[in-house]
Amino acid sequence: MSLRINDIAPDFTAETTQGVIKFHDWIGDGWAILFSHPKNFTPVCTTELGTMAGLEGEFKKRNVKIIGISVDPVASHDKWQADIKTATGHSVNYPLIGDKDLKVAKLYDMLPGGAGETSEGRTPADNATVRSVYVIGPDKKIKLVLTYPMTTGRNFDEILRAVDSMQLTAKHQVATPANWKQGEDVIITAAVSNEDAIKRFGAYETILPYLRKTKQPSA
Repeated sequence: MSLRINDIAPDFTAETTQGVIKFHDWIGDGWAILFSHPKNFTPVCTTELGTMAGLEGEFKKRNVKIIGISVDPVASHDKWQADIKTATGHSVNYPLIGDKDLKVAKLYDMLPGGAGETSEGRTPADNATVRSVYVIGPDKKIKLVLTYPMTTGRNFDEILRAVDSMQLTAKHQVATPANWKQGEDVIITAAVSNEDAIKRFGAYETILPYLRKTKQPSA
């Protein structure tokens, strides 16, 4: 069964570069990002893991943990990390899950059940669909899913922007418009009456009867 937004992120136990974890326990009471890769020592994924390592501090500020997964054993991940540092200048300090038996990839519906039970002999093309990003909230529910083709590197600044939006809108009855960035005006949701909007936000602008904008609420 495919995973959708607001589904509980499937729990699992797996070996990582930082020891064995139970996923839900590892997430704790904060947010998490699980991002997957079809195979180690592939060029696009090498740049992605390094880019994410460079942004780890920004995610930590937002109480977001990062964890990667690749359809390869942990021993291979350990060797790959040196290449990532060489290519990007960033050391990977977040855990990488080893998925040599394809269990997590199947659990998250990134590979079909008939894909086999080992990563050995599989090419990146065999695992092309293992290119998803899952943002998971403190309630262990999936908040966002993005899946990219192998030849298109992911935009992790966009994922950071989306996290800012999701955390803001989880706290206040607002939504964010297209291309919104931190600090810009937001949309008041339909659940908030005009009278309540004045009480909550002080002032707002009516663009259309169903589109009202106001300043971003403070924390």
